[in-house]
Amino acid sequence: MKIAIAGYGVEGQANYRYWSADPANQLTIVDEKSELDNLPQGAATILGPDAFSKLDGFDLVIRTAGLAPRKIKTDGKIWSGANEFFAKCPAPIIGVTGSKGKGTTASLIASILEVAGKKVWLVGNIGIASLDILDQIKPTDLVVYELSSFQLWDLERSPQTAVVLYIEQEHLDVHADMDEYVTAKAQITAHQAADDLLVYNQNNTYANQIAANSVAQKLGYPSEMTAHVNDGSFYYGEQEICSTDVLQIRGSHNLDNACAAIDAIWQYTQDPSVIEKGLSSFKGLPHRLQLVAVVNSVSYYDDSIATTPSSAIAALRSFDGPKVIILGGSSKGSDFSELGQELKRQDAKALLIGAEASTIAGACDAADFSNYEILTDKTMAEIVSRAAEVAEPNSTVLLSPAAASFGMFKNYADRGDQFQAAVKSLGAVQ
Repeated sequence: MKIAIAGYGVEGQANYRYWSADPANQLTIVDEKSELDNLPQGAATILGPDAFSKLDGFDLVIRTAGLAPRKIKTDGKIWSGANEFFAKCPAPIIGVTGSKGKGTTASLIASILEVAGKKVWLVGNIGIASLDILDQIKPTDLVVYELSSFQLWDLERSPQTAVVLYIEQEHLDVHADMDEYVTAKAQITAHQAADDLLVYNQNNTYANQIAANSVAQKLGYPSEMTAHVNDGSFYYGEQEICSTDVLQIRGSHNLDNACAAIDAIWQYTQDPSVIEKGLSSFKGLPHRLQLVAVVNSVSYYDDSIATTPSSAIAALRSFDGPKVIILGGSSKGSDFSELGQELKRQDAKALLIGAEASTIAGACDAADFSNYEILTDKTMAEIVSRAAEVAEPNSTVLLSPAAASFGMFKNYADRGDQFQAAVKSLGAVQ
């Protein structure tokens, strides 16, 4: 079979490993870059800006997640690693999507199920490449798959359990518009059967829109009928599970994420002690409201994963007292008006960086919030140094950018790593 591996980043390399295992397959690596590192020896290639328009004659074109299907011109079948995994996986899949909280919720689900004695595979955006472990999965296992809109875009099957978290404007630099983005997200339930399960955020317009078109059994969270928080404890219906204090991650939004996780796992375990231990065992993910250090009585938190305005709003609401927040980066087509209004309500100072600095400044001005500085063309070390200068004693400095990282940084992890290094170089860490 003639197969084009379209896109050769991390996922493309996993796709190449998977399909090259069959010696009958003839693989060609296709990428818009004119040069690629780490090419397999002797690999056939089609490279250059118009590479994806030259794919006639291939039986299969395996697109990497971030590559829009509309950019591929071929007379063959467009496929993906996610499609292949869903078609071949022998175990039930719990799929998690949303604009924020996917990784945390997927991790909480996996943590609870592992305490319950299940063999769990955490794959997708947060875990290992799904195709790399496909041959190890047994029918008695469970898979928790974090699914981005890019992976869902053309997915031809849906997970047995779908979880749809809060959805807002996101990735509009890649998706044509919000309708296309939400339609992609909806693929998580589009192919579910009537006896499958959809857990969804009933307080979010887009999640409700997706649920309205689903034939699956539906659980809207938080709900007094299912998982919810009452008087400092998690409940499922009238059954008390445990104190919310067991949760090791900050923010009211993470209480919602925990409720979604409880709804998703209730079919597998209803033991309060198991759920409590699973919730408490998860310590949080890197670059997600991660405490870096306390320097000169100021706490520094790395929330570099926060690439949307609502993520930055949630971060601001996670801390009392004065705050300095570092905002900005490259554009994803986001609307910052609500963020500007939240800054007005908070005891906060904003340091605006990157290509989106002027856009965020405009939103701040519209909200009559003026306590900001624009620090374009500064290094992360200089930005953190300025944050330290303006931070009040016993306050919080947040890297919660509400924007993508590209331009200044390789990715959100690189941005977070540079922030952490800059914080640790400030001085004596308490």
